[in-house]
Parts: sequence; C-alpha cells; structure tokens
Amino acid sequence: MSNVQTILLIAVLALSVIITRFLPFAVFRKTDSLPASITYLGKVLPAAMMGLLVVYCFKDYSFTSWSLTDVSSVLPAAIASAVVIAVHLMKRNTILSIFVGTAVYMLIVNMM
Repeated sequence: MSNVQTILLIAVLALSVIITRFLPFAVFRKTDSLPASITYLGKVLPAAMMGLLVVYCFKDYSFTSWSLTDVSSVLPAAIASAVVIAVHLMKRNTILSIFVGTAVYMLIVNMM
C-alpha cells in the first residue's frame, strides 16, 4: 500500500467515525426528548448484544455429544461465563463483568 493510499484510507475512516458520532446530534437537535423507538432500542439492545455474545462464545461447541476433549475445550468458556454472571449479579456493572470475564478466560486459556 502506498503512502497516498494509506492517507486516503485514514481520511475515509476518520470521516466515517466523525459522521457516525455526530449524526445523532444533528438528527435529534431540535427535539426535547428522544422518540419512543430510540428509547426502546436503548433499553433492549444492551441485553440483545449480551445474548449475541453468549451465542457467539458457544457456537463451536457441540452440546449433544460429550467427550473428555470437548469438556476441556468448553471449560474455559463455561468458567468465564459463570464469572461474568457472578460479577454482574454482585456489582450490576456490565463493563466490569465483561472485563473480568475476559481476563479470567484469557488467564485460563494461557495457563492450559
């Protein structure tokens, strides 16, 4: 990739980030409150994204046939998921739960 291509790529990426950050402020600047549909999405999307992450985490595991190798491969993800659930129930902080669960998973995987 040449220098010109690199500069153009960075410019396009920067412009796309700026547009996605400032577009909501431009669209909703004249309203006192957000539309009901946007408020609804703000309430349901975090839980939907967590569900999506759980499905993605366990997508490669077969839960119908178990063997010793399957248990050892799913064990780090299962332990990290249990830690995420426990931390979230104790602290009610989504970001903290995700970070702690990720750290536990990475520790387990790197220690095995």
